[in-house]
Amino acid sequence: MAVTRAQQPVATTPAPLPARARLAHPLLLLAGIVLVSLNMRACLAAVSPMVGEIQRTFGLSATAAGLITTVPVLFQGVGAPLTPRLTRRFGVERVVLGAVLVLGAGVLLRVLPSVAALYAGCVVIGVAIAVLNVSMPGLVKREFPDRAATMTGVYSTTMLVGATLAAGTSVPLEHALGGGWQASLGAWSLLALVAAVAWLPQVLRSRQEKAAVAAAVQQPGKPIEGIWKAPLAWQISLFMGISSLLVYTLVAWMPTMLAEHGMDRGQAGLVFAFSNLVQVAGAFLVPLMAGRMTNQRALAVTMASLNGLGIALLLAAPVSAAWVSATILGVAQGGSLGLGLAFIVLRTRTAAGAAQLGGMSQAVGFLVAAAGPVGGGALRQLTGGWETTLVLMLVLVVVVGAAGWGAGRNRTL
Repeated sequence: MAVTRAQQPVATTPAPLPARARLAHPLLLLAGIVLVSLNMRACLAAVSPMVGEIQRTFGLSATAAGLITTVPVLFQGVGAPLTPRLTRRFGVERVVLGAVLVLGAGVLLRVLPSVAALYAGCVVIGVAIAVLNVSMPGLVKREFPDRAATMTGVYSTTMLVGATLAAGTSVPLEHALGGGWQASLGAWSLLALVAAVAWLPQVLRSRQEKAAVAAAVQQPGKPIEGIWKAPLAWQISLFMGISSLLVYTLVAWMPTMLAEHGMDRGQAGLVFAFSNLVQVAGAFLVPLMAGRMTNQRALAVTMASLNGLGIALLLAAPVSAAWVSATILGVAQGGSLGLGLAFIVLRTRTAAGAAQLGGMSQAVGFLVAAAGPVGGGALRQLTGGWETTLVLMLVLVVVVGAAGWGAGRNRTL
């Protein structure tokens, strides 16, 4: 697998679009991307403040409760490699629409009064998010070839806005709707429905324009040969995977960690929501910075270092330093997400390559990340505290920095 120095991508000039499509397309596409992206983290973040209640409802152990967050992450890894095949066969627009509808169905399935339905819903949610995770980088590179890093910042930021809203409103929604955690979590299916309606024009447009622009738009370029043997692809995959493991471990357990150290459950939820809010800044700014740099090594190491500092504060002073650690972790986690997604578009030449690298990096990444929530819960159950989990997370920060140093090289696949 040859790896070359990154060059500015050359955009193929598309066939002219009909006047109506040319005028409507950018705004409708941007609105669709924003609304779809809002769903890509919301249903995962919404469950975190509710894990304790779900655990009590079904009498789950800490390890089994960790699976509520782990199963969606695991199935994101399982579903990711299948997505490029789906998009080649059905088109990215129809695949995104189907994934959003399946996501809404999974949210409803998860709140049915059954442990089996709870975990089945988690599986469906994970597969749907996997499809969206892999589809978006290729879509962005295809539609915005000259502004791919900027648009990566837009959609990664929107993902975190959705997560912030979900984390911050889960408990208030529970009280407002009066239906317990089931009503609070089930309400997020409405957001998926709104996104599906907003995305429908893209499906209709792609069908109408297929014949006219087949050569320019529907052919996304040549796939990458031997990608699974490329060190650069593995470095990007490990950077995304271990960064995601750190994120999802705290998504699953941060409010519980704070509550077990004496913080009020509602306040712990607010700290967690605030951390998600700060992630928005990192997710937006870091891809913009990455797109303006010759290489991103220093940026990757900075994100890893901030992750380490935030985890160390959470270990040393979980309650008194909660807001400070939440701020630092927010910048680090949001920035790592944005940088990982930016690597996918910056390290590839074509939309097909971006989708292929996205499939590999997110397959590997989410399979690695899946160990975080369940592993954290198991270690808590074995040791009676969170110290061992946090120390292991600090060790993994070093690995993230090393992988990011390699992924940040000025090379393309």
